[in-house]
Amino acid sequence: MAAFDLPLDRLERYVPDLVEPDDFDAFWAKTLDAAAGPVVLDVRPEPNELALFDCWDVTFGGFDGQPVRAWYTRPAARSDALPAVVEFAGYGRGRGLPHERLTWPAAGYAHLLMDNRGQGDLYGCGGDTPDPVSGTAMGGPGVVTRGIRSPHDYYYRRLITDAVRAVLALRELPGADPARIAVIGNSQGGGLALAVAGLLPDLAAVLVSAPFLCHIRRAVDLTDLAPYGEIATYLSVHRDAEPEVWNTLSYMDAVHFARRATAPAHFGIGLRDTVCPPSTGFAAYNSYAPADKIMHTYPYNGHEHGDAVHVRRQLRWLAPRH
Repeated sequence: MAAFDLPLDRLERYVPDLVEPDDFDAFWAKTLDAAAGPVVLDVRPEPNELALFDCWDVTFGGFDGQPVRAWYTRPAARSDALPAVVEFAGYGRGRGLPHERLTWPAAGYAHLLMDNRGQGDLYGCGGDTPDPVSGTAMGGPGVVTRGIRSPHDYYYRRLITDAVRAVLALRELPGADPARIAVIGNSQGGGLALAVAGLLPDLAAVLVSAPFLCHIRRAVDLTDLAPYGEIATYLSVHRDAEPEVWNTLSYMDAVHFARRATAPAHFGIGLRDTVCPPSTGFAAYNSYAPADKIMHTYPYNGHEHGDAVHVRRQLRWLAPRH
């Protein structure tokens, strides 16, 4: 794909004036208050056939107390409280199998990989968390349009709440230092990490690449690819729904969460990304409140951004901060 978005010098200055709901903070405070209750619901050892890592199948209470699954993985034979990472997966992916994502535990971190409710059927090895609300929240075919006419019914209200509760769950698990928790995600996972950063004030760090859910309206105008293309497809059928849709999405836009963040942040973006256009991720980065932040760009890469090169940069950046 050829370069299609703003040139880099303009991306570095791009700070759009997004309309933020007057009750944004109240909406999220009420949403998280409603999820209050027991966090960790069940923890059981999970065989992973790997000698160097111990793994547990964790169930925690997410949105409305609904059970959400996660894999908790630590380096084997370690009893001390380790710095910890909560990882959020991409659109359409579930938590998969317990041996799939080992970079962070291999680096010495306690690692919690959250399942995506109602996802897991597009690629990877599946998920284990149903979304009990999805049957009553109209919209489809993908989750990005489920309940999209109302912020109270919208799918991402539930998933963002799950993500916040995943951090709270990790703080209760043995072997994780509750004062040293970072959140990390790519694409949809990056959008979730930014949302959590804006909703929890005491994270150690935030690592985001190719973030979804940023400057959503511009993204829908720039790309036809899923997930954003699914919103345009929905509006092509529901032609009268546009005001309601943009109102709902204004409560989920990660740019608003970025303005409220307090933790140091590490970003990565491919400048030829047609899934999550570069200007949308830069909108979040340039609005990100803390001064301790860094952006890595990859001029000839798309949604894969820097791939393993970027992961190495993440590891080197996080170690002294964590």
